[in-house]
Amino acid sequence: MSIVAIVGRPNVGKSTLFNRLVQRREAIVDSVSGVTRDRHYGKSDWNGKEFSVIDTGGYIKGSDDIFEAEIRKQVELALDEADIIVFVVDVEQGITPMDNEVAKLLRKEKKPLFIAVNKVDNAMRDADAVEFYNLGLGEYFTISSINGSGTGELLDAIAKEIPEEEENVEEELPRFAVVGRPNAGKSSFINALIGKDRNIVTNIAGTTRDSIDTKYNRFGFDFNLVDTAGIRKKSKVKEDLEFYSVMRAVRAIEHCDVAVLVIDATREFEGQDEKIFWLAEKNKKGIVILVNKWDLIEKETNTMRDYEAKIRRQIAPFTDVPIIFISALTKQRLLKAIETAVEVFENRKRKIQTSKLNETMLEIIQNFPPPAIKGKFVKIKYCMQLPTHTPQFAFFANLPQYVRDPYRRYLENQMREIYDFNGVPIVIYFRQK
Repeated sequence: MSIVAIVGRPNVGKSTLFNRLVQRREAIVDSVSGVTRDRHYGKSDWNGKEFSVIDTGGYIKGSDDIFEAEIRKQVELALDEADIIVFVVDVEQGITPMDNEVAKLLRKEKKPLFIAVNKVDNAMRDADAVEFYNLGLGEYFTISSINGSGTGELLDAIAKEIPEEEENVEEELPRFAVVGRPNAGKSSFINALIGKDRNIVTNIAGTTRDSIDTKYNRFGFDFNLVDTAGIRKKSKVKEDLEFYSVMRAVRAIEHCDVAVLVIDATREFEGQDEKIFWLAEKNKKGIVILVNKWDLIEKETNTMRDYEAKIRRQIAPFTDVPIIFISALTKQRLLKAIETAVEVFENRKRKIQTSKLNETMLEIIQNFPPPAIKGKFVKIKYCMQLPTHTPQFAFFANLPQYVRDPYRRYLENQMREIYDFNGVPIVIYFRQK
């Protein structure tokens, strides 16, 4: 699939154009410069041509700001990946020295290039756009990304540069959302996995603001990794921008298959980690816990065992969750982490034949039936897996209202032991026979 990169200096409307092209509010838009920090990916199609779109951070040269240096690196990486480039400029500001710097960078590229003069929403501004011929990059397109005018003509031109592709129906890839508190090492984990600085990493909490998709295709695995902004307590979310970032992270959990919860080994499993864990459990997602920065911990004989036992006490009663001790910095156990996430994804899809389920579970129930309540004996005669995306089961009984939670947990534990639902929440319903 062809890749279209949207580049330009800060605050010219790149993210607004990106959102319009992918037809979703994917990238955060704000009047504060430097909001988009990483390369942000989405899909678009026009005239039957499908292509990927990359939104980049604003290109700034000569700045000492730690983020701006990283943004510059991300823009250059995006230009390497792209097949087509859209250079966005602002008609209100005219040509600025920074636009000239970006143009200098783009002249070296031997790829189709389109200049999009943004914020042109009246005839007077249309006339002002002539100035952009001075960039020496050829024809331009006048657009208003906020209301969509002119974007059709720009897309027509882009579509002509995209070669015809053979029809290939692809199965949607599994989505693994990498979640956790700020500065737990989520972006470092993804960068270490894919072997590229795909996401910006600094030691300042809150660097990642958008939820960012990365396709992972190595060692026989094929899935989407979603890097998310760190989820903080509500009381600590000060700026609007961060509020939207946290909302994106929550939405990423809601739309993923497996939540990979990264925790900071130096800070232990705290209240906010628990909240993220239960949010994933509530949404019936597969869960893998990665204890990152394990290389920084002083170890004794049972350090790992004790640390793991403490986490399991905090997440009880749902303790059947893989816990892996990793270091994104030294790349310790990264492959094990991915293998485990894939196993959890497979566990979440597991379907059990009704006849086999009854054969196994009814014998267990017969040997250890539900306790009688008020002299009433509960008889469970039949069970089946429901046709849902996540493992949910119905047990049919004469008096379902008398089955209590401890017995429900007993049946769940038996099923986990027999069928391996490691890392996956199970729902059991008791229904009238």
